[in-house]
Amino acid sequence: MPCLLVLLVLAFPRVVLVLMFLMSTYLQRAYQGLLIPVLGFIFLPLTTIVYAWLVNSNLPLAGINLIFLIIAVIIDLGGLGGGEWHRRRRYYD
Repeated sequence: MPCLLVLLVLAFPRVVLVLMFLMSTYLQRAYQGLLIPVLGFIFLPLTTIVYAWLVNSNLPLAGINLIFLIIAVIIDLGGLGGGEWHRRRRYYD
């Protein structure tokens, strides 16, 4: 079951963020206000989920936990940058 949950989060992070916001106080405990979760929903959804997990688990932002956060940022930015690469390649071909 945990592996299925991880696959769901990686495949549909925005859906998971909406469900977390509507069905729990997980995001409200991690973020003070609504601006950062909304920006995270738009730009870096996986990073928003990982940071909320770190804060709610009372884990420090150091060591392996920082690596988890950096990997989430790289995955989020890779999805944004990959789309741009394909758009440019199609334009020049």
